[in-house]
Amino acid sequence: MHLVRLSEHASAENGKAYRRSLAAFAGLGYAWVLGCLLLAAGTLAWIAGALLHGHFRAFQILGLTAAGGLLWASVRALWFRLEPAAGVRLLPHDAPALFEALERIRRKVKGPALDEVRLDAEFDASIAQRPRWGLLGGARNQLTIGLPLLMALDRQRVLAVLAHEYGHLRRDHGRFSAWIYRTRASWSRLYESLEGQAGPAATLTQGFLAWYFPRFVARTFALARQDEYQADRIAGELVGNGVAAAALAELALKGDWLEQHFWPTHWGQAAAHDLPIGPYAQMRKLLALPLPEAFAQRSLRQALRNHSGFEDTHPVLRDRLERLGVAPGLPAWSQRPAIELMGHKADRWIAHFDHQWCREQATVWKQHHSALGRIRMRIEQLRARRSRNADEWAELGDLERRLRPDAPVRAHYDQALALSPHHGPALQGIFACLPPEQAGQRMACLERLHEGSPQHRWWAAKNAVAALEDDPRHDDEALKLWRIRLKESEAAEARAWAELAEQPVLAHTSPADLNEFERWELEAELACWADLSRTWLLRKEVREFPARRCYLLVLDLPRLAPQQAEAVCRALEPRLGLPGPVLLLWSGQSPELAELRRRVRPLYDTRVAV
Repeated sequence: MHLVRLSEHASAENGKAYRRSLAAFAGLGYAWVLGCLLLAAGTLAWIAGALLHGHFRAFQILGLTAAGGLLWASVRALWFRLEPAAGVRLLPHDAPALFEALERIRRKVKGPALDEVRLDAEFDASIAQRPRWGLLGGARNQLTIGLPLLMALDRQRVLAVLAHEYGHLRRDHGRFSAWIYRTRASWSRLYESLEGQAGPAATLTQGFLAWYFPRFVARTFALARQDEYQADRIAGELVGNGVAAAALAELALKGDWLEQHFWPTHWGQAAAHDLPIGPYAQMRKLLALPLPEAFAQRSLRQALRNHSGFEDTHPVLRDRLERLGVAPGLPAWSQRPAIELMGHKADRWIAHFDHQWCREQATVWKQHHSALGRIRMRIEQLRARRSRNADEWAELGDLERRLRPDAPVRAHYDQALALSPHHGPALQGIFACLPPEQAGQRMACLERLHEGSPQHRWWAAKNAVAALEDDPRHDDEALKLWRIRLKESEAAEARAWAELAEQPVLAHTSPADLNEFERWELEAELACWADLSRTWLLRKEVREFPARRCYLLVLDLPRLAPQQAEAVCRALEPRLGLPGPVLLLWSGQSPELAELRRRVRPLYDTRVAV
């Protein structure tokens, strides 16, 4: 982080000196690799000469092994191939209008020719100089265009996006930026390929890369950030700043709509269909329509609140519009999508990616279909009961919303509150049912939740702050109060999490209290992890929130190394649907957890029918 900030200051103060320092630091990497190569080759030559003259010594075998390993690691650094590019390759006869447009952009930008144009299923476009073999290999200029992008934006705005991408290869500073990018990609690929390898040469190479690669990425951050602004400027020069800004805004808003509305709705169709349905034919129809006004305004406000950080070299929307000199606002929606650039083969490509998506998602779709089937069964069980308590009314509302986000479930939550006036999940459900336009009722609901349910105070404060910040006419005093509450509730949550993880972790635990449906859901998720042998679930008492259901989930992963077991725990965490916070551990982490194998019956065991 310190080096990133220094690189930004250096770039702002003296751009030429900053680029010279980058070139020198990149040269250090090349010098190290070439030095290792020469050292290894020289050592091998010396040992070979000694052997030819009959001067054999035992230590020369170790030298031969070490030099051979170092030579191999150096050769891998200099010459290796990247993974095949995603998507399908387009040829000029596949989309003549698209290639004509790209050639016009190339002439105006005065950039190099494209070696390859590919079409993929991402809502994006990208251009890269992919190393042919490695650090010293040549490069191929590759443009990748997402099919959904062509469905969402009109021709001029797609050309603005493509001009931005082509701007990364412009002749002035583009060659240097592309070289730095290509070098960074090569180091990244080498860094990943050597992970987990043993031996003196691999250890030496890993040690250098562990020091060099993070610093190289940090030092080049400012260059990559400035390169994005320059590419925006070039797009503005080619098609006009207004068109370039409209493309950025429409791309951001429709991308948000895809994530929040289209994909959840599409996956919801698994409730009625056991085989996957391709998304892109339906996406084409919906992306051609204007976004709902209320959603677009909320999405734009959220996008404009973001700040450019260090996790991504791309600046946020507000900064990019400011550099283009265009005031933030909703764009006029595209009227004629640029899918026409694909000519008469557009339908063929949509069918191709639909088929590919169905093939790749078949297993996950079937699992989701089964999960939604279990939800339907649970709903039927709850509906069949003559009387329900507050928990069951709230659960019924939650489950019906999982099947259909727009289901009319407000009455279920009202019934729960009639039985328990401060029932936390019911108040959360009512808040979710209230549209943003009913700001007063939403805030009253959050106030009631914060007052009556201590274990839900962080959730209430987080949503209250977000709702007030999203409202241009918000009460400043109310926002100040809720920010204080959010800070206090975050501290309480930190104390609760520390209790959950404190040693010994098995203290204050009791058998799990899952109902039949909750156990179904957990076991269905665990069944998807092939390396998992057994699982133990315990409820843990947390003094900070005595009423909260908190859990320890201990995994038995006998075939995995410690690092791999830890990775499985972190990957599984966000997929669990337990009714409360859960700490994931693996049985080999400590002798205390290993004792579970003898003392406690597992919740889930692949060795027996569950």
